Amino acid sequence: MAHATADHAHDHHDEPAKGITRWLFTTNHKDIGTMYLVFSLIMFFVGGSMAMVIRAELFKPGLQLVDPVLFNSLTTNHALVMIFGAVMPAFVGLANWMIPMQIGAPDMALPRMNNFSFWILPFAFTIMILTFFVPGGAAAGGWTLYPPLSIQGGDSFPMLIFAIHMMGASSIMGAINIIVTIMNMRAPGMTLLKMPMFCWTWLITAYLLILVMPVLAGAVTMLLTDHFFHTSFFNAGGGGDPVMFQHIFWFFGHPEVYIMILPAFGIVSEIIPTFSRKPLFGYDSMVYATASIAFLSCIVWAHHMFTTGMPLAAEMFFMLATMLIAVPTGVKVFNWTATMWRGSLSFEPPMLFALSFLFLFTIGGFSGLMLALVPADFQYQDTYFVVAHFHYVLVPGAVFAIMGAVYYWLPKWTGHMYDMRLAKWHFWLSTIFVNVLFFPQHFLGLAGMPRRIPDYAVQFADWNMVSSLGAFGFGLSQIIFATVVIKCVKGGAKATAQVWDANPRGLEWTLPSPVPYHSFQVAPEVK
Repeated sequence: MAHATADHAHDHHDEPAKGITRWLFTTNHKDIGTMYLVFSLIMFFVGGSMAMVIRAELFKPGLQLVDPVLFNSLTTNHALVMIFGAVMPAFVGLANWMIPMQIGAPDMALPRMNNFSFWILPFAFTIMILTFFVPGGAAAGGWTLYPPLSIQGGDSFPMLIFAIHMMGASSIMGAINIIVTIMNMRAPGMTLLKMPMFCWTWLITAYLLILVMPVLAGAVTMLLTDHFFHTSFFNAGGGGDPVMFQHIFWFFGHPEVYIMILPAFGIVSEIIPTFSRKPLFGYDSMVYATASIAFLSCIVWAHHMFTTGMPLAAEMFFMLATMLIAVPTGVKVFNWTATMWRGSLSFEPPMLFALSFLFLFTIGGFSGLMLALVPADFQYQDTYFVVAHFHYVLVPGAVFAIMGAVYYWLPKWTGHMYDMRLAKWHFWLSTIFVNVLFFPQHFLGLAGMPRRIPDYAVQFADWNMVSSLGAFGFGLSQIIFATVVIKCVKGGAKATAQVWDANPRGLEWTLPSPVPYHSFQVAPEVK
């Protein structure tokens, strides 16, 4: 497997750039991947601290800490920071680091654009977080920005939309770069169906990004003209339709949730075969399942809108199409399980996160299937059941996959091994507390507690207290994660080529998912 060349951010005299200029002007995919990952970790803590304040307010009934406007600002910003600031940049950072190495390319295809797409982000999020300090706050409308609420946001409203446009531009540039790299820069003999699964999931994700990010840009631009130029796209008073905004927004929003999970599927498809010491079961079917999920994600958007008064035929279509996504997802879960079957398993931190992903993501999938049923959704809509559902797919789903990826590839990136004991502590605390945090929210939702509210009826007090304790536990255990990463980057035991090889007969840890066709031996069963 070809390895990427050394840093080639040169100045005119062919000397490597030093200090801050190295990072400002770098076109090296590894440096840019590192910047994305560091930025994502910072945003993870920023968004997480917002969630801590939200859960502290909800610890008991009544208004304790924050006024309702600030509470709404926190929920809106928590969502936007976590989606566009933590999860997506982390996946782009992993793609920057790994894709060139996995396909045998010297770098990404468009290195200058790669640098630019990163440096847009810090400015976008600075603007977004500054909305807390302007009149009105970023409160109205939630992260979904529904009119007419969203256009009453005062000065924060155009700032928020400008920030979203910048994030969208960054995402589209990153996606174009990934597609061009994979299509044009694979090493000789690396056909598409021999690529590691991580490259496949990212290739499909990149097409989704290019499809839906401009749709979001269009929707928020129409909001802007409704507000400042008195158009009536969504203003019923002028003949517009506020529900049309929901259709346009969710045509972006639903594929977006798959943009946040498909790269996670790719990561898990790399980790499980390594620690099972077997090739991935059903590689081709995994590729086709990923493509099916991406296609179906574009025709199910209105399942977010069952209660808006759609015609019955539309509700039926969106219900059945949503249930259909369970099929390729089930194929994936089956293949991951089959990969482990009779494998020679070992349970290092990356494998622990992958297993946790498998189990908890499936719970999130089941509650999603419940939400897909129209009559049931009339009851679940806008309750904490929905909050529990999407947090189960995004936290033990996307976030755990990112953490698993960091633990899997960190020795490869740094040349050092991290503190195994601390990493396992981080895993167990995160897994326990993430369930204490989100599982009770299913009960709250089924009992009728609405989401996005700072105060609630007294009968919901007990489970809210449990959920908040889980939140503080989960939030604090992430400090261990940051500690492990920083310690490892600073130094530690030297990582060997066989770093993941607890059992000498196993696969080398750098092996891409599809093993060359002539070597399909299964490791002997450990007695």
